Amino acid sequence: MANEALKGAYKHLMTGVSYMLPFVVAGGLLIAVGFAARGIYAYDPAMAMDGSKMVPTAWTTFWANVFTIGAKGGFGLMVSILAGFIAYSIADRPGLTPGMIGGTLAGITGSGFLGGIIAGFLAGYFTKWLNGAIKLPRNLAGLKPVLILPLISTLVVGLIMFYVVGVPVAGALKALTDWLTAMQTSSALVLGLILGAMMAFDMGGPVNKAAYTFAVGLLASKVYGPMAAVMAAGMTPPLGVALASYLFKSRFSEEERKAGSAAAVLGIAFVTEGAIPFAARDPFHVIPALMSGSAVAGALSMAFGAKLHVPHGGVFVLPIPNAVENLGLYIGAIVAGTLVTTAMLFVLKKPIEQTADE
Repeated sequence: MANEALKGAYKHLMTGVSYMLPFVVAGGLLIAVGFAARGIYAYDPAMAMDGSKMVPTAWTTFWANVFTIGAKGGFGLMVSILAGFIAYSIADRPGLTPGMIGGTLAGITGSGFLGGIIAGFLAGYFTKWLNGAIKLPRNLAGLKPVLILPLISTLVVGLIMFYVVGVPVAGALKALTDWLTAMQTSSALVLGLILGAMMAFDMGGPVNKAAYTFAVGLLASKVYGPMAAVMAAGMTPPLGVALASYLFKSRFSEEERKAGSAAAVLGIAFVTEGAIPFAARDPFHVIPALMSGSAVAGALSMAFGAKLHVPHGGVFVLPIPNAVENLGLYIGAIVAGTLVTTAMLFVLKKPIEQTADE
């Protein structure tokens, strides 16, 4: 009975992932193209490639729009689509509205893609239960799927996302940031390891954002080591899954293998979210592998004394003069983290055929 329930939940999760994947690929590739064309300030038409202010031109505005389409269009819908189609798989059309709104609220409350998964299952199962609990006369039955179920489910799911999911996450993030600040003065290597693991834990979610925000905040104080560790650790998850999907084909579905090439492009652009479809499909095996590689990348970056003077950009910032200190060793940290991720995926992920038989 429990095994059947787990298989059902896995099916619903995979439905959400399959609908989310095109949004991740399209959005991420547009971001990468923007970085390639205009550097790390692609998002700002009033910023030159060297960081100086300028008058916006048609050229800079065009690439800022391309970046925005990917970042706020594709990535902006990613968690909503994931949650919405998990709920759709469970409760059919009435689950879609509360699921998508719950996924959007996961972003607003800072609970990220993990919050989106919670919202999707919550919306789906609650809507399914509500559908069976509410009995209406035949002449009013048409109102249930288009009005009553979406309205009540959206209200319930939305309030839970604000009061049950959002508040604890916000409190935990504040405590986490305070702890990281204290860590900075003790052990640089351990700090790099922790920041690295955080970057891969939820890939764009609140823990990832806490690590990134912490590192960006230190740039203003002219502390550049944590920023280098965070970017290295954020690049290795998509690079690692891309390499693993190429080397160990039996451990990945055909859809995942096709997505591997896109993940590689996202990885070099420091778009950690490129690994989310792989993690969402098999979180208990993939996330520990990603965290292992990112922890190694972050720790080595700090141990090598690498420093990054800009907050984003991936490989596109490496040729910029004075953007990275100890560049050769820094690239070595990224490569090492990618290889560890790939090796851990081989160890932890089972072949698809074996997984299907269990």
